[in-house]
Amino acid sequence: MHTLTFKDAKVTLLGALLLAMMVGCDAQGQDNTAAPPPPEVEVAEVHAEPVTLWGAFSGRVEAPQTVELRPRVSGYIDKVGFEEGELVSEGDVLFVIDPRPYKAREQLAQAELARMRSQLTLASSEAARSEQLWERRAISREEFEQRNAARTMAQAAVNAAAAALQSAQLNLEYTQVKAPVSGRIGRAQVTRGNLATADTTLLSTLVSVDPLYVYFESDQQTVQDNPHGQSVPVRIGLAGEDDFPYQGKLDFIDNQYNPRTGTLQYRAQVANPDGALRPGQFARVEMPVAAASAALLVDQKAVMTDQDRRYLYVLTDDNHAERRIVETGRRVDGLLVITDGLAAGERVVVNGLQKIAFPGIEVVPQPVDMRRTLKPVVVATAP
Repeated sequence: MHTLTFKDAKVTLLGALLLAMMVGCDAQGQDNTAAPPPPEVEVAEVHAEPVTLWGAFSGRVEAPQTVELRPRVSGYIDKVGFEEGELVSEGDVLFVIDPRPYKAREQLAQAELARMRSQLTLASSEAARSEQLWERRAISREEFEQRNAARTMAQAAVNAAAAALQSAQLNLEYTQVKAPVSGRIGRAQVTRGNLATADTTLLSTLVSVDPLYVYFESDQQTVQDNPHGQSVPVRIGLAGEDDFPYQGKLDFIDNQYNPRTGTLQYRAQVANPDGALRPGQFARVEMPVAAASAALLVDQKAVMTDQDRRYLYVLTDDNHAERRIVETGRRVDGLLVITDGLAAGERVVVNGLQKIAFPGIEVVPQPVDMRRTLKPVVVATAP
């Protein structure tokens, strides 16, 4: 029978401890090398939808009517009847030229007309008596003809005096410079007390504001793709805005291309009842340029760029993220049109792309709707 000495017990205990440490290290190593679970990503199914493709253009707002206000009569400015930059209505009195000299001329013309009418009355009476006397041969034919001629001349003088009175009345009316159209008035170039010369002095500038025109130009390819004529609805926004709050309608297409730029000019009319738009502003215009009966649309966040190529991640049947090179088209309602590389019904990763460490990685898909994160803003520009 073998007897265990103290030395042998010590060696056995040390071996047991070493074995326990090795087992613990192996267990810890196994824990450290265990594969992490597949990442969760949001996935949306691609559907083919009929869409209208919109082209984006840069334009400028212009007023249909721009009027340089100049006086029709000369005189000193007696009154400026507007606040600079305000909206005025057709017929509002904007400037008043001292009317007193023209009022005096009108009164003089009225007096002259009254005198000429009095002379006509006398000449007519004498001509009537001459007819009776001529019938009795009481006067010579020469005298008879002279009195008839005097009546004719008196009538002509009355007509001339009436025309002079009408001219004087017009000049008196022209001392009030009125707004020929409704719109926004500029600053007064001439103030009270200054002399304004007829048909020469610029008093101010008036531009109509409702409706307004937006002019923009399109390249030849877009024109060929867009067979629409006038009365096409367009969407308009200002520079710096994200949306297109103004609705307009195409009302003019030029009849020839610009030979320097190779573009064709378009014009849209837009209502502006509150005067928010101003002539001279830059505008962004969207016009329908084509229609697709079955377009494949994906969230733009799902599309990434690798140098000059665009790609996205498509899920396989066993939930592996496969990298797919695609061709893109225009943006419609916040989604990007995929023209090649994708098929309807495929699932695309739209959120959580940073979790895809390498192509082919297994993921846990979380189904979402393709349009769920989109704002109710329509954006339609070429990529």
